[in-house]
Amino acid sequence: MSSWRLILARNAAARNCIIASRIPNFPLSQSCIPSQPPLKPQPTPPSSTASPRSVSRFFLPNDFRFFSPKTDITFDDDPPQNDAVPLWNETEPQEAALEEGEGQLEIEEEIHEINDERLESLRVLLQSNDDRSFESSLNDMCLALDHNSVARIIEIPSVSGENLVRFFNWARNDKSFKVSPSVLETVVSKVCQGMKKKEIYSLWDLVRHIGEEEKGVLNVGILNELISSLSKLGKGKAALEVFDKLEDFEIVPNADSYYFTVEALCRRKAFDLAWSVCRKMIDSQMVLEDVEKIGSMVSWFCKGKMAREAHEVYMAMEEKRKQLPLSCISFLVAKLCQENETVGLALKVLADIQGERRHRAIKPFSAVVRALCRIKDLDAAKKLVLEMIADGPPPGNAVFNFVITGYCKVGEMGQAVEMMKLLESRGLKPDLYAYAVLMSGYSNGGEMEESRKILEEAKKKHPKLTPVMYHTLVRGYCKLEQFDKALELLTEMKDFGVRPSADEYEKLIQSLCLKALDWEMAEKLQEEMKENGLHLKGITRALIRAVKEMENEVLEAGNSGSAA
Repeated sequence: MSSWRLILARNAAARNCIIASRIPNFPLSQSCIPSQPPLKPQPTPPSSTASPRSVSRFFLPNDFRFFSPKTDITFDDDPPQNDAVPLWNETEPQEAALEEGEGQLEIEEEIHEINDERLESLRVLLQSNDDRSFESSLNDMCLALDHNSVARIIEIPSVSGENLVRFFNWARNDKSFKVSPSVLETVVSKVCQGMKKKEIYSLWDLVRHIGEEEKGVLNVGILNELISSLSKLGKGKAALEVFDKLEDFEIVPNADSYYFTVEALCRRKAFDLAWSVCRKMIDSQMVLEDVEKIGSMVSWFCKGKMAREAHEVYMAMEEKRKQLPLSCISFLVAKLCQENETVGLALKVLADIQGERRHRAIKPFSAVVRALCRIKDLDAAKKLVLEMIADGPPPGNAVFNFVITGYCKVGEMGQAVEMMKLLESRGLKPDLYAYAVLMSGYSNGGEMEESRKILEEAKKKHPKLTPVMYHTLVRGYCKLEQFDKALELLTEMKDFGVRPSADEYEKLIQSLCLKALDWEMAEKLQEEMKENGLHLKGITRALIRAVKEMENEVLEAGNSGSAA
């Protein structure tokens, strides 16, 4: 038997002795010490005043919870061999235990104030892992509970959340103890610090019962801490259950209540449920003071492919003059730009970026320019670029290239060239991509001379060109069946240090076979490819053979006809 159980057992024996002393003609020897012979009474010294409820020297007279330091009782529970002292003075009158007019025995149980020694016993019990006799052990202590004593007990360190909840449940049954918000807040805080799922669920059961049985004890801070802990554990629906109970407990949720619940649901990817909670927050005109939390909420909905809903959160906070972090705005704009229907919303968000933040917002502005070009709203894209030049952030080559590419795709080459000149007027150097796009636009329209001019201009500003630029010209000449000029480009590429790729050869050979039926030149190009270590596709080689065989058959048929 452990030391604290031994103390509790002796404590119970002492209480039985006191109770027995109050009952007339009750055989004490049968209730307290059934197996030992009765002790020999000794006369009371004249100088002492005996009490009807005085106990043996083995127990303290006024505090019989623990043994006296002078006790001779051993751990074997053997009775002492020295002279015994009577449990009460038989010469003095005993107190009556029965009330007048009633035949029922009334026994008052002793209640003990919590001192340092008893607090130590409680510490041993609360820190133990043996839960078989937890509540019964607490009952045996006969504690006098009030607000201060319970507050002292729950501050005992190194107590598991499970034991803390069990003790508080047990203490609630004591009529002398009334649960207060401050004590409950301490219990909730200590249990939530452990971050153990089972303990927090037990705590929620305790808090729910208190809320259902007592009014005015729970507050929004207690429930918010529970919601936050459940969120960290990834228990989104449990957090939603706590949030829904706020109304039943007649507690008005604050901004943190909404935030922690949305966070918990988004962590479980329950974005629809999260939006329903967020919608309530917006309708109630609730404002989160922490802009980082607002940014997190916007980001969660963006990740859940709910960019429209994220934009609603942004607008609600913008009305309250809450500025989100620039990184959050960039993320929101990028997600809005992914859908054609929400590009307009992204453009409106840019208008809210002002001051010094605007000059650092090149990423969201670039995303909107690109999206406008994708949906072919090129005039709006050009207008935005002009605004960027005037008010910032200053556009770079990439932004101009988006607009140039957009105009080239729709065949508005004049606007594309104008944007190229605007780029140069800003002191920027057009890159090879911009030249290649312009050449492609002219080639698709059959304006090969203009395309060659762009190539010559690119040669002046860039010492080395890319095969893509020549491929664009080769394709354009082949489309116009100007094969001689296409072959000249292959030679020019080599002279300018650009190695022709397999694509140029493939395109030229296919055009020679299908349009010019010039299999001889095609074979020469095939041999040239082999020398350069390039591989011709099998279908193209078959095309050369087919054209060659077809021409031979035509020649043979012609010779046969002439002979006839």
